[in-house]
Amino acid sequence: MVRRRGQGTSVFRANTFRRIADARYPPLVGKEELIKGDIEDIVHESGRGTPLVLIRFQNGKRCYLPAPEGLGLHQTILHGESAVAEIGNILPLEKVPEGTMVCNIELAAGDGGKIAKSSGAYATVVAHTLRGTELKLPSGKGIYADGRCRATIGVISSAGRIEKPFLTAGRNRAYKISRGKRWPVSKGQRMVAASHPHGGGRHKHAGKPTTVSRNTPPGRKVGMIAARQTGRASQRMRRRAESL
Repeated sequence: MVRRRGQGTSVFRANTFRRIADARYPPLVGKEELIKGDIEDIVHESGRGTPLVLIRFQNGKRCYLPAPEGLGLHQTILHGESAVAEIGNILPLEKVPEGTMVCNIELAAGDGGKIAKSSGAYATVVAHTLRGTELKLPSGKGIYADGRCRATIGVISSAGRIEKPFLTAGRNRAYKISRGKRWPVSKGQRMVAASHPHGGGRHKHAGKPTTVSRNTPPGRKVGMIAARQTGRASQRMRRRAESL
């Protein structure tokens, strides 16, 4: 089973034919002036936890973007350097005031948006420096991004989605199918040796190290992949970090 997944056969690929479109900004063409857009539709895409908004701009371009909280149908969206920093508007990071929450952020100018695109995600503009715009990511890490990179003002909608339990096995199954994941998941130690590297034997233990290299081939790449530390020491470090 694991070896077949590693080969990337069609049996285990995600059903991407249900996808609607890539959620990305329209391509950059030089220095664009202020452009107005209208939200034509709000749609759901299989495998995505947040709705998508279809925006049609005055210059004829259209795009799908993750919907920030507070947007509605036929709302006007502004795209450009002189746009006001209001929810839904798209601005370069260098024009966003410090302390503003932004989402769908580009890592490189013109890449369409890479960071903070999932449910409830956002980053905070900390400061504008010579290295670029300093951002605090959802993970708490700070990075510097090019001031020309675009971002949407606001927080991605559907926050708290993962806090709701599935309640039924059918809902969990539909969720896994939409993302091309295996379900239900059985422990490797419960399997026979032919089905999993941890399987086989009367005693429920792996019988070999459960940490593997990141470059391990499919079929053997199971367990704790490229783990720096495991066991009680890592648990102590985690508790210490939580207490600080």
